[in-house]
Amino acid sequence: MSSENKIYFYPLWLRIWHGINALGIILLIITGISMNAGFEESLISFKMIITLHNYAGVIITLNYGLFLFGNFFTSNKKFYVIKPRNFLKRPMKQAYYYAWGMFHGMKAPYPLSEKRKFNPLQKYTYVAVMYLVVPLVIISGIALMFPELIFDKIYNISGVLITAVTHSAMGFFISIFLVIHLYIASIGKSPLDNFKSIINGWHHI
Repeated sequence: MSSENKIYFYPLWLRIWHGINALGIILLIITGISMNAGFEESLISFKMIITLHNYAGVIITLNYGLFLFGNFFTSNKKFYVIKPRNFLKRPMKQAYYYAWGMFHGMKAPYPLSEKRKFNPLQKYTYVAVMYLVVPLVIISGIALMFPELIFDKIYNISGVLITAVTHSAMGFFISIFLVIHLYIASIGKSPLDNFKSIINGWHHI
């Protein structure tokens, strides 16, 4: 659906998912860093930090179910389909634009349209994050909440250790993704344009 120079990219369910996801991930990052750093003296007790982290994790997990449901049963799924043609060339072309082209007046190689919500680099990244990284962080997080589910040893290495390292590594990756995501979101007609889009649903082209 479009109106003049606007496209309705973000239906209500997607905006609700995105809002819950954003707040939940920020809380998970803050509490996760606090736990890994071992802060014992703070305004919030270490036990409370763990509780907040676990509750946020459960909410994010349930919210991920909303994302999967929406992507399987609405037209939003078409934006996550990766085609084999020019599999590497397309994202590399977009990366070149981000690194050099947009600072020298080059037009975006893959402008957004009703059929293209993400450029190739965004699409590859979102697919990797949403269908690989997020499931790994959820599965490892659930396992750490219920350590009796974890194998004692994996190739003679503690199963809990491997699970914890996997969880922390995926959490770190998501943290880096969040920073880059916020930066890319600021690239538009104005620094706040894309942020307004995720609130009202309409994207200016």
